[in-house]
Amino acid sequence: MLNIFTLANGRLFQEEIESLEELSKFQPIWVDLEAPTPEEKRWIKQYFDLSIPEDAMDEDIEESARFYEEDNGDLHIRSDFLIADDAEPRTVRVAFILNLVNENNRSKGVLFSIHDEDVPVFRLLRLRARRAPGLIEDAKEVLLKLFDADAEYSADTLEGIYDELEKVGKQVLSGDVTDALAGEVLGAIARQEDLNGRIRRNVMDTRRALSFMMRSRMLNAEQFEEARQILRDIESLDNHTAFLFDKINFLMDATVGFININQNKIIKIFSVASVALLPPTLIASIYGMNFAHMPELQQPWGYPFALALMVASALVPMWYFRKRGWLK
Repeated sequence: MLNIFTLANGRLFQEEIESLEELSKFQPIWVDLEAPTPEEKRWIKQYFDLSIPEDAMDEDIEESARFYEEDNGDLHIRSDFLIADDAEPRTVRVAFILNLVNENNRSKGVLFSIHDEDVPVFRLLRLRARRAPGLIEDAKEVLLKLFDADAEYSADTLEGIYDELEKVGKQVLSGDVTDALAGEVLGAIARQEDLNGRIRRNVMDTRRALSFMMRSRMLNAEQFEEARQILRDIESLDNHTAFLFDKINFLMDATVGFININQNKIIKIFSVASVALLPPTLIASIYGMNFAHMPELQQPWGYPFALALMVASALVPMWYFRKRGWLK
């Protein structure tokens, strides 16, 4: 899918392109290619004289090749964007090519973005740009606003993690944690821990991309200050992710502790039963040895007495355990 974005009266307008002739009618500042076909790449090559690298969206690309500047001045940035899907949270690799054209000492150009699937941050920026005139002025502003929206999207996702962990915390701290509930809680905690880790990686990647843009001296004074503000926002997110990691570890330890308590209750039952049955077992062993001199066994009450003694020897330890509160 090939979408282009043009500026008109300070607003960003989107057009879906289906042919090379249609593309030639516009002067976009942002060209977005979602899972581009070979034909769409050919249109970009013919109209913009830009070749999209074959490894643009490779996940195993070398770190040194994620941020670089070509001899013609084009900036290549490969950055990860978060998709906080409840079923499968993940990150999507997006390749940016900032094609700057120096014209009359004014930097104008086109931003190209290539990715395999739709990214929520892109939708958020498109919605804002349509409603807020003057939000975007050039291609560099588009890239900055994308990173700004990415930081805000990560912050919103962190708030969702706070809410989910609060629900989990109420279940854990209620004190009545069964093994089935503990399994559900551990699953929920693991999902939130995975999402929190992805957010931490995502903001780290955004920080690196912003630092590269600032070092490349492509930003004017206002844009440079905006990039610094985004970096400050990301620094605040680091504190939240660190706090959430601590909270997740606490809830994990508490849940495992309740599981151990439930297991200890089962072990305690067997321990009490074995201790309580030890005296009657001893008595039965003594009377089962067939000693020559056991006069009570010659009496009619002998065997009932032995049975009663065995029962009493079992009940006395149980009474003592109950008095001490060990059966609760």
